[in-house]
Amino acid sequence: MQNFRNETDLLGTLQVPANAYYGVQTQRAIDNFKISGQKLSSYPHFIAALGMVKKAAAKTNFELGLLEENLYHKIAETCDELIAGKLHGEFPIDMIQGGAGTSVNMNANEVIANRVLEKLGKEKGDYQFCSPNDHVNLSQSTNDAYPTSIKIALLNMNLELVEKLKKTVIAFREKGNEFSGVIKMGRTQLQDAVPMTLGQEFEAFAENLEEDISKLNANANLFVEINMGATAIGTGLNAPVGYAKLCAKNLAQISGFPIISAKNLVEATPDTGSYVIYSSAMKRLAVKLSKICNDLRLLASGPRAGLFEINLPPMQPGSSIMPGKVNPVIPEVVNQVCYKVIGNDLTVTFAAEAGQLQLNVMEPVLSHAIMESNIFLGNALDTLREKCVNGITANKENCLNMVKHSIGIVTALNPYIGYKNSTEIAKEALETGKSVYDLVLEKGVLSQEKLDQILDPENMLKPHQL
Repeated sequence: MQNFRNETDLLGTLQVPANAYYGVQTQRAIDNFKISGQKLSSYPHFIAALGMVKKAAAKTNFELGLLEENLYHKIAETCDELIAGKLHGEFPIDMIQGGAGTSVNMNANEVIANRVLEKLGKEKGDYQFCSPNDHVNLSQSTNDAYPTSIKIALLNMNLELVEKLKKTVIAFREKGNEFSGVIKMGRTQLQDAVPMTLGQEFEAFAENLEEDISKLNANANLFVEINMGATAIGTGLNAPVGYAKLCAKNLAQISGFPIISAKNLVEATPDTGSYVIYSSAMKRLAVKLSKICNDLRLLASGPRAGLFEINLPPMQPGSSIMPGKVNPVIPEVVNQVCYKVIGNDLTVTFAAEAGQLQLNVMEPVLSHAIMESNIFLGNALDTLREKCVNGITANKENCLNMVKHSIGIVTALNPYIGYKNSTEIAKEALETGKSVYDLVLEKGVLSQEKLDQILDPENMLKPHQL
């Protein structure tokens, strides 16, 4: 049978599990918000960021003479434990909640306070010696500590996402080099266009994704501006003079990021513009990644009645009724992740727009949507690279055969015989089934030597002097 201790807050007394480091306000959040099933403990970067923010706040309070030295050191030690990944199971609250993040802030305050009490040889809940509010939350409000923690978490999460994106770019580029000699037909509007190489196609995938590395980094850099010291609405009530800039300096040292204090804390407290633009960068990546996955599925379609220009690694049987069928399950799952990220971006947009007066109370769903998108995208990039891109092979003969029989190569004749003649030859080729090559010779439009030179696929892969 579980033992409990009694803790009291504004609303009265509540039982809390005796061994829990969290306290009464966390327990109320557990009881009140059974929403997404995704707990704060599922987002270790967020908890570590809370540890960094609380450590920076404690250091600032100590340096300004507001916090006794031994208590400061005990708080700092406990924050280091959170940063190192310890005690994360003590954050059981739902990521989506009312209260503008107060439950998250108090969860951190209570865990830190009770762990400090344990270090001091005191009982959990004996807050006269270390209080979640009076000591751990000193000179702070949820309205500055919570968004600052979100920003620190996202700065670290972006580093991981970008690293995974870089690896995926390299994987596509390596395939581009491997397929550089594979001639194939390019297509526009799903119709034959002009020849290219499969290598050019995969190199384009790499380049397309590489562009987003700088976009993600540039947008994430907006998170370095924080509003610590704003307290409730940006006026700095209950924070000492000099607290904001000193706390930013301390947080920069602790986090390793070039953190700065916002120029106008009243403006910065309700502002969610940095979240909006970073979410839009992830949406952009998702849109482009989904397009590439669509292309991979098209290029691998078949094997007998599709394009069948590439082979995707077979990952699982594709049907419970159709023997021998293997589906492109990895691009499919990445497509679905991209749709989720695009939807999350809309959630971020609505949540950001919902800010009113001096605070945006919708930051919980906003932060959840952004962090979920970041994690989903990172996992999708790893999955696509490891289980799909690295194992793709080319069907070289099939690619070349489609080029030879394509009407699209008639485009190369335009500069030599004119658009009208080229159109007539293309039309007749479609109607009769004859090849463009045979029709040109049959009509005596060009010599065989000149025709061979023009229609050599290698000569149609790049600009050349006419």
